[in-house]
This record gives sequence, C-alpha cells and structure tokens, in this order.
Amino acid sequence: MASRSRSYTQLLGLLSFNLLLFTTSTKAVRVGVILHKPSAPTLPVFREAPAFRNGDQCGNQDADHIHIAMTLDTNYLRGTMAAVLSLLQHSTCPENLSFHFLSLAHFENDLFTSIKSTFPYLNFKIYQFDPNLVRSKISKSIREALDQPLNYARIYLADIIPSSVNRIIYLDSDLVVVDDIEKLWHVEMEGKVVAAPEYCHANFTYYFTKAFWSDPELVKVLEGKRPCYFNTGVMVVDVGKWRRGMYTQKVEEWMTVQKQRRIYHLGSLPPFLLIFAGDIKAVDHRWNQHGLGGDNFEGKCRTLHPGPISLLHWSGKGKPWLRLDSRKPCSVDHLWAPYDLYRTSRHSLEE
Repeated sequence: MASRSRSYTQLLGLLSFNLLLFTTSTKAVRVGVILHKPSAPTLPVFREAPAFRNGDQCGNQDADHIHIAMTLDTNYLRGTMAAVLSLLQHSTCPENLSFHFLSLAHFENDLFTSIKSTFPYLNFKIYQFDPNLVRSKISKSIREALDQPLNYARIYLADIIPSSVNRIIYLDSDLVVVDDIEKLWHVEMEGKVVAAPEYCHANFTYYFTKAFWSDPELVKVLEGKRPCYFNTGVMVVDVGKWRRGMYTQKVEEWMTVQKQRRIYHLGSLPPFLLIFAGDIKAVDHRWNQHGLGGDNFEGKCRTLHPGPISLLHWSGKGKPWLRLDSRKPCSVDHLWAPYDLYRTSRHSLEE
C-alpha cells in the first residue's frame, strides 16, 4: 500500500511538471486542471482537559441526555474549547451532555482530531454544513464576521441533527457557562418554539431600516405582538415544532426580502426577530449576560450588568482571547481566561 501511495504521488508530481512545461512553452493554452485543494489553516493546539464524571444522581438513559449545538469555526475554535470546558466543569451530569457541532466539510477531520485530543471523553458528533445552502442568500451586514455562512448554520440546525432529537440548546462560541446547563435545559417551553432571555427595554426599531418601517405590508408581521429583542447566541429550541412549522423556510423568505429591499443590517439575527420576537418563552436574564464584546464597530470594554449570572457572552466585536493576547484586556476578559485551554495562553492566567 505504501509503494502505491508513493507511485501515485510521483505520478501527480510528474503530471504537474509536464503541465507546467506545456503551459510555459505554449502561448494560447488554458489548462483548467487543479491538482491540489487548499490546505486547511493550522489549528491552535490545546491542553487536554480533565475528565468530568457524572454524579451519583445522574441517569444513563437517552432521555437523560442534554443536547447542545455549536458551530466549529476555525477562527473561533479557541472560544469553542473554552465554552465546552465551562459546560463540563459546571455540570452535575457532564457525561450526559451530547454535543452537536456544525462545521465546513474541508475542516472536519482536523477539527475532529482537535476536539478528541482536548476532550477524550466528550460525547460529540460533527455534522457537515454546506455553505451553498445559504451563500447566495446572505446580504452584506455591518461586520464581516456576521456574513460568514457558519453564522447562518443555526437556521438549518433542525434539518441537520438526527430526527430523534426534539429539543436542543444552541450556543455561540464566544461565551462561558458558570452554572449547571441542566437548569436551562429543563425550562418549560409553554408551547413556544424558542426560549431565550428577552430584553424589552431595547429599542426594537434600531434593528430594522426605514425601508421596513415605512412599508405597511412588511410591518404587519409584528401586528398583535409586543416584539422584544432577544439574542440568538443562546436559545433553547423545540426542534420538533421548528420542523413542523417549517421555520427554516420562513427565515429564508425574510432573507430573500432582505436581498430585494435591504430591511436590516445585522446578519442572521433580524429574521429571527421578525418571526419570533414577542412570541418566545422568556427565561431569566442570568442565562445571557451578553454584549461583553462591546458594539459591532469598536468592541469597547463593557461592565457586567447587575444581577446573578449563569452565562457570560462576549457578543460584539471584541473577543476575550484576542484582547488577552494583545495584553489590552477588558476587566471582564479575566472571567473567561480560566477556561482557556490554548497551550501558549498560560501567561494570561498569571497576570
């Protein structure tokens, strides 16, 4: 088998050399053959996390599993690892956590190896997300990171994960959980599709353009509701209701309107607001202390909101690992640092 591999490699090298000679010696020739695929970026190396075991009161049936979905973006992998560690560390039944990761296909093997070596006992599966599902539907937003296909993968979550999963918690990668996630898992949905902290003091009109508010037909979608802002980086989703209600298609319909009319500026969030705002199960604000990354333009430091905290979320432009590495951290970034498994980050814990 080894000799065959070498022969194949030699053959590719010879073919590449002959193509090079052919194209350099002939002026009017176009060769449309690519013999290599782009190499995946070098992933960060992480320390192996401790093994976390269930308490005596934990069940071991399928019904006892808590399903958590996250994306695996190579640019946010350091954040994902910290988030997973925080979930395990604060869980009474860490072995009951089942992780469903969405990633782009060409990074899947490297990401699997990275997670497995960092969390050898983790119950997880990686699903390929096809960026072509959404690429043509994405409209340019106020920040480039919000325009990446993986930022829209949550829309297709119900179509990707196994049909046997009827409830899931979706989490962004720029957060840490400092409480037992089982408390959020058992929230009473009261017939709603989505449960999340909502913020009715926020200026809801800010999230949409004049083109939306000036069109009576578009505004009708909010009739009879008291729409409030909620952050889609922390959601409990009734996957069964999502599928039956065909909410993936409903989100796509609003993305089509956005392409034609430019009715919002903020990536994947506004379609969720148009469909669900005013019709979600509100949960305690402690489950999303969001905005710690500042705004979407400068990412300036922010302080914690008063009250109890179960989840810290660096939504916004500023990410804690980048600010810690630059040695210009915000005070809240030191709350993230203890969960950082990046091998060369130990200095940030000692400062």
